[in-house]
Amino acid sequence: MRSIDAAQRRARLAVRHRLTAAARVDDAAAITRSLVVLHATDPATVFLSIAARSLELEPAQIEKALYTDRTLLRMLAMRRTMFVAPIDLVPALQASCADAQAVKQRRTYGRHLEQVVDGDIDAWLAEVEEQTHRELLARGSATGAQLGAAVPRLRTQVDTAPGKPYSKPTAITTWVLLILGCEGRIVRGRPNGSWGSTQYVWEPIESWLPAGVPAQSADSARAELVRRWLHAFGPAPVADLKWWTGWTLGEVRKTLAQLDIVEVDLDGGTGVLLAEDLDPVPEPEPGPALLPALDPTPMGWQEREWFLGPHRTALFDGNGNVGPTAWWGGRVVGGWAQRSSGEIVWRALEDIGREATERVAAEAARIEAWYGDVRAIPRFRTPLERELTE
Repeated sequence: MRSIDAAQRRARLAVRHRLTAAARVDDAAAITRSLVVLHATDPATVFLSIAARSLELEPAQIEKALYTDRTLLRMLAMRRTMFVAPIDLVPALQASCADAQAVKQRRTYGRHLEQVVDGDIDAWLAEVEEQTHRELLARGSATGAQLGAAVPRLRTQVDTAPGKPYSKPTAITTWVLLILGCEGRIVRGRPNGSWGSTQYVWEPIESWLPAGVPAQSADSARAELVRRWLHAFGPAPVADLKWWTGWTLGEVRKTLAQLDIVEVDLDGGTGVLLAEDLDPVPEPEPGPALLPALDPTPMGWQEREWFLGPHRTALFDGNGNVGPTAWWGGRVVGGWAQRSSGEIVWRALEDIGREATERVAAEAARIEAWYGDVRAIPRFRTPLERELTE
Protein backbone atom coordinates (compact mmCIF):
# COMPACT_ATOMS: atom_id res chain seq x y z
CA MET A 1 0.00 0.00 0.00
CA ARG A 2 1.36 3.41 -1.00
CA SER A 3 1.95 5.81 1.90
CA ILE A 4 1.00 9.48 1.62
CA ASP A 5 2.05 11.62 4.56
CA ALA A 6 0.49 14.81 5.90
CA ALA A 7 3.07 17.00 4.13
CA GLN A 8 2.03 15.60 0.74
CA ARG A 9 -1.65 16.02 1.59
CA ARG A 10 -0.99 19.66 2.49
CA ALA A 11 0.91 20.18 -0.77
CA ARG A 12 -2.06 18.84 -2.72
CA LEU A 13 -4.42 21.04 -0.71
CA ALA A 14 -2.36 24.18 -1.28
CA VAL A 15 -2.06 23.67 -5.04
CA ARG A 16 -5.49 22.29 -5.88
CA HIS A 17 -7.39 24.64 -3.60
CA ARG A 18 -5.46 27.58 -5.05
CA LEU A 19 -3.84 28.69 -1.80
CA THR A 20 -0.55 29.52 -3.51
CA ALA A 21 0.27 32.61 -5.55
CA ALA A 22 0.95 30.50 -8.62
CA ALA A 23 -2.45 28.80 -8.44
CA ARG A 24 -4.56 31.95 -8.13
CA VAL A 25 -6.71 32.88 -11.11
CA ASP A 26 -9.24 35.58 -11.97
CA ASP A 27 -12.03 33.20 -12.97
CA ALA A 28 -14.86 32.64 -10.48
CA ALA A 29 -16.12 29.47 -12.17
CA ALA A 30 -12.64 27.94 -12.37
CA ILE A 31 -12.04 28.65 -8.68
CA THR A 32 -15.37 27.08 -7.77
CA ARG A 33 -14.64 24.03 -9.88
CA SER A 34 -11.30 23.60 -8.10
CA LEU A 35 -13.22 23.13 -4.85
CA VAL A 36 -16.11 21.16 -6.42
CA VAL A 37 -18.61 23.64 -4.90
CA LEU A 38 -18.60 26.67 -2.61
CA HIS A 39 -20.48 26.77 0.69
CA ALA A 40 -23.27 29.34 0.40
CA THR A 41 -25.16 29.14 3.69
CA ASP A 42 -23.59 32.51 4.45
CA PRO A 43 -23.71 34.60 1.22
CA ALA A 44 -20.44 36.39 2.02
CA THR A 45 -18.59 33.05 2.05
CA VAL A 46 -19.02 32.66 -1.70
CA PHE A 47 -17.43 36.02 -2.47
CA LEU A 48 -14.67 35.78 0.11
CA SER A 49 -13.75 32.20 -0.88
CA ILE A 50 -13.26 33.41 -4.44
CA ALA A 51 -11.44 36.57 -3.35
CA ALA A 52 -8.92 34.54 -1.35
CA ARG A 53 -7.99 32.56 -4.47
CA SER A 54 -7.98 35.30 -7.10
CA LEU A 55 -5.52 37.99 -8.09
CA GLU A 56 -7.64 41.03 -8.98
CA LEU A 57 -11.19 39.72 -9.26
CA GLU A 58 -13.66 42.23 -7.80
CA PRO A 59 -17.12 41.65 -6.27
CA ALA A 60 -18.87 42.98 -9.38
CA GLN A 61 -17.09 40.38 -11.52
CA ILE A 62 -18.23 37.58 -9.21
CA GLU A 63 -21.79 38.92 -9.37
CA LYS A 64 -21.48 38.90 -13.16
CA ALA A 65 -20.53 35.20 -13.11
CA LEU A 66 -23.51 34.45 -10.85
CA TYR A 67 -26.25 36.60 -12.30
CA THR A 68 -25.28 37.71 -15.82
CA ASP A 69 -23.05 35.06 -17.35
CA ARG A 70 -24.72 32.49 -15.07
CA THR A 71 -21.78 30.11 -15.06
CA LEU A 72 -22.51 29.51 -11.37
CA LEU A 73 -25.77 28.53 -9.69
CA ARG A 74 -26.90 28.50 -6.05
CA MET A 75 -28.68 25.29 -4.96
CA LEU A 76 -29.35 22.92 -2.07
CA ALA A 77 -27.29 19.76 -2.37
CA MET A 78 -25.20 17.66 0.04
CA ARG A 79 -26.60 17.45 3.58
CA ARG A 80 -29.42 19.84 2.53
CA THR A 81 -26.81 22.60 2.61
CA MET A 82 -26.74 25.59 0.28
CA PHE A 83 -23.88 25.62 -2.24
CA VAL A 84 -22.81 27.57 -5.30
CA ALA A 85 -21.92 25.14 -8.08
CA PRO A 86 -20.45 25.42 -11.57
CA ILE A 87 -23.28 25.06 -14.05
CA ASP A 88 -21.82 21.87 -15.56
CA LEU A 89 -22.04 20.08 -12.20
CA VAL A 90 -25.69 20.96 -11.55
CA PRO A 91 -27.16 17.81 -13.19
CA ALA A 92 -24.95 15.57 -11.04
CA LEU A 93 -25.82 17.46 -7.86
CA GLN A 94 -29.49 17.34 -8.75
CA ALA A 95 -29.58 13.59 -9.35
CA SER A 96 -27.20 12.58 -6.57
CA CYS A 97 -28.47 14.81 -3.76
CA ALA A 98 -31.24 17.32 -4.46
CA ASP A 99 -33.85 14.90 -5.84
CA ALA A 100 -33.72 12.82 -2.66
CA GLN A 101 -33.99 15.98 -0.54
CA ALA A 102 -37.15 17.00 -2.43
CA VAL A 103 -38.77 13.65 -1.60
CA LYS A 104 -37.86 13.97 2.08
CA GLN A 105 -39.10 17.55 2.35
CA ARG A 106 -42.41 16.79 0.65
CA ARG A 107 -42.96 13.87 3.00
CA THR A 108 -42.15 16.00 6.06
CA TYR A 109 -44.35 18.93 5.05
CA GLY A 110 -47.14 16.59 3.98
CA ARG A 111 -47.48 15.30 7.52
CA HIS A 112 -48.03 18.84 8.79
CA LEU A 113 -50.51 19.61 6.02
CA GLU A 114 -52.78 16.82 7.25
CA GLN A 115 -54.06 19.42 9.75
CA VAL A 116 -55.58 21.63 7.07
CA VAL A 117 -55.90 19.70 3.81
CA ASP A 118 -58.58 17.11 3.11
CA GLY A 119 -58.05 14.43 0.52
CA ASP A 120 -54.90 13.74 -1.49
CA ILE A 121 -52.21 15.90 0.14
CA ASP A 122 -49.54 15.01 -2.44
CA ALA A 123 -51.82 16.11 -5.28
CA TRP A 124 -52.77 19.32 -3.42
CA LEU A 125 -49.14 20.19 -2.77
CA ALA A 126 -48.18 19.40 -6.37
CA GLU A 127 -50.86 21.80 -7.59
CA VAL A 128 -49.56 24.59 -5.36
CA GLU A 129 -46.02 23.96 -6.59
CA GLU A 130 -47.17 24.09 -10.21
CA GLN A 131 -49.11 27.32 -9.67
CA THR A 132 -46.10 28.88 -7.96
CA HIS A 133 -43.73 27.84 -10.74
CA ARG A 134 -46.08 29.20 -13.42
CA GLU A 135 -46.36 32.49 -11.56
CA LEU A 136 -42.59 32.78 -11.34
CA LEU A 137 -42.19 31.97 -15.04
CA ALA A 138 -44.66 34.73 -15.87
CA ARG A 139 -42.92 37.26 -13.64
CA GLY A 140 -39.33 36.31 -14.38
CA SER A 141 -38.34 36.93 -10.77
CA ALA A 142 -40.12 37.52 -7.46
CA THR A 143 -39.69 37.51 -3.72
CA GLY A 144 -41.40 34.98 -1.53
CA ALA A 145 -43.78 37.68 -0.32
CA GLN A 146 -44.76 38.57 -3.90
CA LEU A 147 -45.42 34.95 -4.75
CA GLY A 148 -47.44 34.49 -1.57
CA ALA A 149 -49.63 37.44 -2.54
CA ALA A 150 -50.18 36.04 -6.06
CA VAL A 151 -50.81 32.35 -5.17
CA PRO A 152 -53.50 32.22 -2.44
CA ARG A 153 -52.75 28.69 -1.27
CA LEU A 154 -49.19 29.69 -0.39
CA ARG A 155 -50.78 31.64 2.46
CA THR A 156 -52.17 28.44 4.00
CA GLN A 157 -51.38 28.53 7.72
CA VAL A 158 -49.96 25.44 9.45
CA ASP A 159 -48.94 24.99 13.08
CA THR A 160 -45.92 22.67 13.29
CA ALA A 161 -46.01 22.51 17.09
CA PRO A 162 -49.67 22.52 18.16
CA GLY A 163 -50.19 22.81 21.90
CA LYS A 164 -46.57 23.82 22.58
CA PRO A 165 -45.60 27.11 24.25
CA TYR A 166 -43.70 28.10 21.12
CA SER A 167 -46.62 27.20 18.85
CA LYS A 168 -47.02 29.68 15.99
CA PRO A 169 -48.95 29.04 12.75
CA THR A 170 -46.96 29.99 9.66
CA ALA A 171 -47.67 30.19 5.94
CA ILE A 172 -46.36 27.42 3.73
CA THR A 173 -44.65 29.75 1.25
CA THR A 174 -41.13 28.85 2.40
CA TRP A 175 -41.96 25.13 2.31
CA VAL A 176 -43.14 25.23 -1.29
CA LEU A 177 -40.18 27.33 -2.43
CA LEU A 178 -37.79 24.94 -0.71
CA ILE A 179 -39.35 21.93 -2.43
CA LEU A 180 -39.27 23.67 -5.82
CA GLY A 181 -35.62 24.55 -5.20
CA CYS A 182 -34.74 20.95 -4.30
CA GLU A 183 -36.54 19.77 -7.44
CA GLY A 184 -34.39 22.07 -9.52
CA ARG A 185 -37.34 24.13 -10.77
CA ILE A 186 -36.45 27.48 -9.17
CA VAL A 187 -33.22 29.12 -7.98
CA ARG A 188 -32.16 32.04 -5.82
CA GLY A 189 -31.34 35.02 -8.01
CA ARG A 190 -29.60 38.31 -7.30
CA PRO A 191 -30.08 39.53 -3.71
CA ASN A 192 -31.42 42.92 -2.77
CA GLY A 193 -28.50 44.90 -1.39
CA SER A 194 -24.78 44.18 -1.32
CA TRP A 195 -22.99 40.91 -2.05
CA GLY A 196 -23.33 40.04 1.63
CA SER A 197 -27.14 40.30 1.61
CA THR A 198 -29.47 37.37 2.35
CA GLN A 199 -32.57 38.95 0.77
CA TYR A 200 -32.84 36.95 -2.45
CA VAL A 201 -35.39 37.02 -5.21
CA TRP A 202 -36.43 33.75 -6.83
CA GLU A 203 -36.12 32.95 -10.53
CA PRO A 204 -37.18 29.93 -12.59
CA ILE A 205 -34.45 27.45 -13.46
CA GLU A 206 -35.14 28.30 -17.09
CA SER A 207 -33.30 31.60 -16.48
CA TRP A 208 -30.09 29.57 -16.12
CA LEU A 209 -30.94 26.42 -18.09
CA PRO A 210 -33.68 27.06 -20.69
CA ALA A 211 -34.57 23.37 -20.95
CA GLY A 212 -34.31 22.74 -17.22
CA VAL A 213 -31.75 20.58 -15.45
CA PRO A 214 -30.65 17.73 -17.75
CA ALA A 215 -31.62 14.30 -16.43
CA GLN A 216 -28.90 12.00 -15.15
CA SER A 217 -29.04 8.65 -13.39
CA ALA A 218 -28.34 8.72 -9.65
CA ASP A 219 -25.50 6.21 -10.01
CA SER A 220 -23.62 8.12 -12.70
CA ALA A 221 -24.26 11.40 -10.88
CA ARG A 222 -22.79 10.05 -7.64
CA ALA A 223 -19.77 8.74 -9.52
CA GLU A 224 -19.13 12.11 -11.15
CA LEU A 225 -19.43 13.94 -7.84
CA VAL A 226 -17.12 11.53 -6.00
CA ARG A 227 -14.55 11.66 -8.80
CA ARG A 228 -14.40 15.45 -8.52
CA TRP A 229 -14.22 15.31 -4.73
CA LEU A 230 -11.38 12.78 -4.77
CA HIS A 231 -9.38 14.94 -7.17
CA ALA A 232 -9.86 18.05 -5.00
CA PHE A 233 -9.82 16.49 -1.51
CA GLY A 234 -8.14 13.09 -1.90
CA PRO A 235 -6.56 11.11 -0.55
CA ALA A 236 -8.98 10.87 2.35
CA PRO A 237 -10.71 8.28 4.53
CA VAL A 238 -14.03 6.93 3.29
CA ALA A 239 -15.60 8.38 6.46
CA ASP A 240 -14.72 11.90 5.23
CA LEU A 241 -16.45 11.25 1.91
CA LYS A 242 -19.52 9.85 3.67
CA TRP A 243 -19.70 12.93 5.88
CA TRP A 244 -19.23 15.40 3.01
CA THR A 245 -21.89 13.82 0.79
CA GLY A 246 -24.36 12.96 3.54
CA TRP A 247 -24.99 9.61 1.85
CA THR A 248 -25.24 6.25 3.56
CA LEU A 249 -22.10 4.15 3.81
CA GLY A 250 -23.67 1.71 1.37
CA GLU A 251 -24.22 4.46 -1.21
CA VAL A 252 -20.64 5.65 -0.80
CA ARG A 253 -19.17 2.16 -1.22
CA LYS A 254 -21.37 1.43 -4.22
CA THR A 255 -20.20 4.65 -5.84
CA LEU A 256 -16.51 4.00 -5.12
CA ALA A 257 -16.92 0.58 -6.77
CA GLN A 258 -17.71 2.37 -10.04
CA LEU A 259 -14.38 4.25 -10.00
CA ASP A 260 -10.79 3.16 -10.45
CA ILE A 261 -9.46 3.91 -6.97
CA VAL A 262 -6.66 2.70 -4.76
CA GLU A 263 -6.27 2.53 -1.01
CA VAL A 264 -3.35 4.39 0.51
CA ASP A 265 -1.84 4.63 3.97
CA LEU A 266 -2.40 8.00 5.65
CA ASP A 267 -0.02 8.00 8.60
CA GLY A 268 -1.50 4.79 9.93
CA GLY A 269 -5.04 5.24 8.67
CA THR A 270 -6.47 4.20 5.32
CA GLY A 271 -7.60 6.58 2.62
CA VAL A 272 -8.82 6.33 -0.96
CA LEU A 273 -7.48 8.08 -4.05
CA LEU A 274 -8.10 7.97 -7.79
CA ALA A 275 -5.69 5.43 -9.28
CA GLU A 276 -4.60 7.97 -11.91
CA ASP A 277 -3.63 10.44 -9.18
CA LEU A 278 -0.84 8.62 -7.36
CA ASP A 279 2.05 10.78 -8.54
CA PRO A 280 3.17 13.15 -5.78
CA VAL A 281 2.50 16.87 -6.06
CA PRO A 282 5.71 18.92 -5.72
CA GLU A 283 5.73 20.99 -2.55
CA PRO A 284 4.79 24.54 -3.55
CA GLU A 285 6.31 27.78 -2.36
CA PRO A 286 4.49 28.60 0.90
CA GLY A 287 2.10 31.49 0.83
CA PRO A 288 -0.65 33.17 2.88
CA ALA A 289 -4.40 32.87 2.58
CA LEU A 290 -7.29 34.24 4.61
CA LEU A 291 -10.27 31.93 4.16
CA PRO A 292 -13.75 32.96 5.34
CA ALA A 293 -16.12 31.21 7.69
CA LEU A 294 -17.54 28.00 6.15
CA ASP A 295 -14.93 28.01 3.38
CA PRO A 296 -15.02 24.70 1.46
CA THR A 297 -11.38 23.88 2.20
CA PRO A 298 -11.59 23.46 6.00
CA MET A 299 -15.17 22.17 5.61
CA GLY A 300 -14.15 19.53 3.08
CA TRP A 301 -13.10 16.86 5.57
CA GLN A 302 -14.42 15.56 8.86
CA GLU A 303 -10.96 14.61 10.12
CA ARG A 304 -8.86 17.78 9.93
CA GLU A 305 -5.90 17.45 12.29
CA TRP A 306 -3.39 17.06 9.45
CA PHE A 307 -3.94 20.68 8.37
CA LEU A 308 -5.67 22.16 11.43
CA GLY A 309 -3.33 21.04 14.20
CA PRO A 310 -4.47 21.94 17.74
CA HIS A 311 -6.54 24.96 16.74
CA ARG A 312 -10.04 23.47 16.53
CA THR A 313 -11.32 24.96 19.81
CA ALA A 314 -10.51 28.53 18.79
CA LEU A 315 -11.68 28.29 15.19
CA PHE A 316 -14.84 26.13 15.23
CA ASP A 317 -18.18 26.59 16.93
CA GLY A 318 -19.89 23.85 18.92
CA ASN A 319 -21.73 22.54 15.84
CA GLY A 320 -18.65 21.99 13.69
CA ASN A 321 -18.81 25.22 11.68
CA VAL A 322 -15.45 26.78 10.93
CA GLY A 323 -14.82 30.50 11.36
CA PRO A 324 -12.35 32.68 9.41
CA THR A 325 -8.95 30.98 9.20
CA ALA A 326 -5.42 32.18 8.40
CA TRP A 327 -3.25 29.79 6.37
CA TRP A 328 0.42 29.43 5.56
CA GLY A 329 1.92 26.65 3.49
CA GLY A 330 -1.25 24.57 3.23
CA ARG A 331 -2.13 24.52 6.93
CA VAL A 332 -4.08 26.62 9.41
CA VAL A 333 -1.90 28.91 11.53
CA GLY A 334 -4.42 31.36 12.97
CA GLY A 335 -7.69 33.19 12.52
CA TRP A 336 -9.04 36.60 11.52
CA ALA A 337 -12.11 38.82 11.70
CA GLN A 338 -13.60 42.01 10.31
CA ARG A 339 -14.34 44.71 12.89
CA SER A 340 -17.28 47.10 12.58
CA SER A 341 -14.85 49.76 11.34
CA GLY A 342 -13.95 47.51 8.41
CA GLU A 343 -10.48 46.73 9.77
CA ILE A 344 -9.28 43.17 9.23
CA VAL A 345 -7.50 41.85 12.32
CA TRP A 346 -5.80 38.49 12.63
CA ARG A 347 -3.90 36.44 15.15
CA ALA A 348 -1.33 33.70 14.72
CA LEU A 349 -2.00 30.73 16.99
CA GLU A 350 1.59 29.51 16.69
CA ASP A 351 5.01 30.91 15.88
CA ILE A 352 5.18 31.22 12.08
CA GLY A 353 8.26 33.41 11.74
CA ARG A 354 8.79 36.93 10.42
CA GLU A 355 8.32 36.31 6.70
CA ALA A 356 5.05 34.44 7.14
CA THR A 357 3.78 37.04 9.61
CA GLU A 358 4.54 39.91 7.23
CA ARG A 359 2.94 38.18 4.25
CA VAL A 360 -0.21 37.20 6.16
CA ALA A 361 -0.47 40.83 7.32
CA ALA A 362 -0.18 41.98 3.70
CA GLU A 363 -2.93 39.57 2.72
CA ALA A 364 -5.11 40.95 5.51
CA ALA A 365 -4.63 44.44 4.10
CA ARG A 366 -5.62 43.20 0.65
CA ILE A 367 -8.80 41.55 1.94
CA GLU A 368 -9.66 44.66 3.96
CA ALA A 369 -9.57 46.73 0.78
CA TRP A 370 -11.56 44.06 -1.04
CA TYR A 371 -14.46 44.33 1.41
CA GLY A 372 -14.83 48.03 0.70
CA ASP A 373 -17.88 49.37 2.54
CA VAL A 374 -19.43 45.94 3.11
CA ARG A 375 -19.60 44.59 6.67
CA ALA A 376 -20.25 40.86 6.90
CA ILE A 377 -20.51 39.19 10.30
CA PRO A 378 -20.29 35.39 9.94
CA ARG A 379 -23.58 33.62 10.53
CA PHE A 380 -21.87 31.18 12.91
CA ARG A 381 -19.61 32.94 15.40
CA THR A 382 -16.51 31.17 16.70
CA PRO A 383 -14.44 31.91 19.83
CA LEU A 384 -11.48 33.61 18.15
CA GLU A 385 -13.63 35.58 15.71
CA ARG A 386 -15.70 36.94 18.60
CA GLU A 387 -12.59 37.78 20.61
CA LEU A 388 -10.97 39.65 17.74
CA THR A 389 -14.05 41.84 17.21
CA GLU A 390 -14.53 42.84 20.87
